[in-house]
Amino acid sequence: MTLKFAPNKYVYRSIVLTGILSTKIFRMPVLPSGLENLPADEEIHGLNRTVVPGKGAVVAITHFGYLDFVFAEYLVWKKLKAHMRFLVTKKAARKPFVKAVCQMCEHIIVDRSDGAGAYAESVQALRRGEYLAVLPEAGVSRSFSVRKLKTGAVRMAAEAGVPIIPVSVWGSHRMLTRGGHGLSLKSVWKNPVRIHVSPMIRVAPDASVTEETELLQKTLQAGMDHCIDTYPVKPEPGAWWMPVSRGGSAMTVQEQIILDEQDREKYKITG
Repeated sequence: MTLKFAPNKYVYRSIVLTGILSTKIFRMPVLPSGLENLPADEEIHGLNRTVVPGKGAVVAITHFGYLDFVFAEYLVWKKLKAHMRFLVTKKAARKPFVKAVCQMCEHIIVDRSDGAGAYAESVQALRRGEYLAVLPEAGVSRSFSVRKLKTGAVRMAAEAGVPIIPVSVWGSHRMLTRGGHGLSLKSVWKNPVRIHVSPMIRVAPDASVTEETELLQKTLQAGMDHCIDTYPVKPEPGAWWMPVSRGGSAMTVQEQIILDEQDREKYKITG
């Protein structure tokens, strides 16, 4: 018999508060900018955002490390008290604990080899007034530059009639990312994280999905450039956590494209 857990906002809230406490324990400066671009008309009562039909949004987040979503949620919750609904891969949700958390937090499980079901569920959540967190790069960018995006974020926003909130996160990849850069006390202790919220993008129903997706990519990269320019840690020459275009030794975009194609073949099996 498979257990199924009911949605529980207190479980979600405890996870968020634990994350906020962790930034204080490890003395991690979280440095936001562009907060004026977040919605200013939300109904917030205490620690609760009122979910109202027509007030949903797609929150498009860059993906350079495995903790980027944590800091995006940190910011959105602190400013708007929103419990974002995340798209979680079928592969990750095979773990009983992850699946239970997804159920209690009302996250959406997506099969990367066939995402039609998750897409429909996401549009329904957006119309209901939820904030849906999307990592449109569909995987960690090993070049530490915003790679070509999937079109799902733009298509969902257009179909649900909601805006896209672009969020660029820089610095959390220094804590945990692909390529053997694992989580440790040294990697998190006093590690700054920069977050920039760019102006919202509103997609007309008849807009070109390709053009709007390219606009979103450029917007996220511009936000990332701003984060890098204002990051309080000066990298050493050839730093592994900096893109080649900035004098770092990260993977090149061309190398990444080859490996990304290999990953897509794996997704057909792992989901």
